[in-house]
Amino acid sequence: MFRLFILIPCFFLLLGTSYSAWGAEITGSSLIKDLQKGGYILYIRHGDATVGADQQNFSLTDCTTQRNLSVLGKEQAEKYGEAIRKLNIPLQIPVEASPLCRTLQTAQIAFGTQQVKVNDFWLNIYNLSQNPSTEKINSTLQAFTNEIEQIPPTHVNRVIIAHSFPPGIGVGELASMETVILKPLGDQKGYEVIGKLTLEDVLQLAGVSN
Repeated sequence: MFRLFILIPCFFLLLGTSYSAWGAEITGSSLIKDLQKGGYILYIRHGDATVGADQQNFSLTDCTTQRNLSVLGKEQAEKYGEAIRKLNIPLQIPVEASPLCRTLQTAQIAFGTQQVKVNDFWLNIYNLSQNPSTEKINSTLQAFTNEIEQIPPTHVNRVIIAHSFPPGIGVGELASMETVILKPLGDQKGYEVIGKLTLEDVLQLAGVSN
């Protein structure tokens, strides 16, 4: 494992985060076996969204002011949920979603409307794409670490449907429905990034047609 350096113009940030080798040492099937035991966090980017941009002063309660899931994004969310169930991965319920419509819709389609709660904290990750100051980036990353290092209840995995990070920041840029597997280490101990699974990876492991 090695310490994760995050590159921001003129600064290198060292966070309490480490990466496990992904590929030769950890196969998809062995990772699924670990997830079946619980104790991890699945941080998932929302499904494919419509072309365009959120309105500058968008409303969280008015989806017409935001980008929403496309038809493809809805299909992705449905297949993702099916795959997680087929893989018998135990989840902490309710799962969490950022308050934007596309993240909430992704979670509801994948896991069921009654199984989802909104966590406004994850909007902070969305805001990283809005050209914040270096100070704001640093404080957001520290808050992310504080949130993620909390260990889930025994025998379940915490699920978060939120947003991609900008390239080179945090856990990095994510494709639609890409999942980062995180291992919380407890208060003041940070977390490990165990690996990443694309939507295609998850569907293949579960035997769900793409």
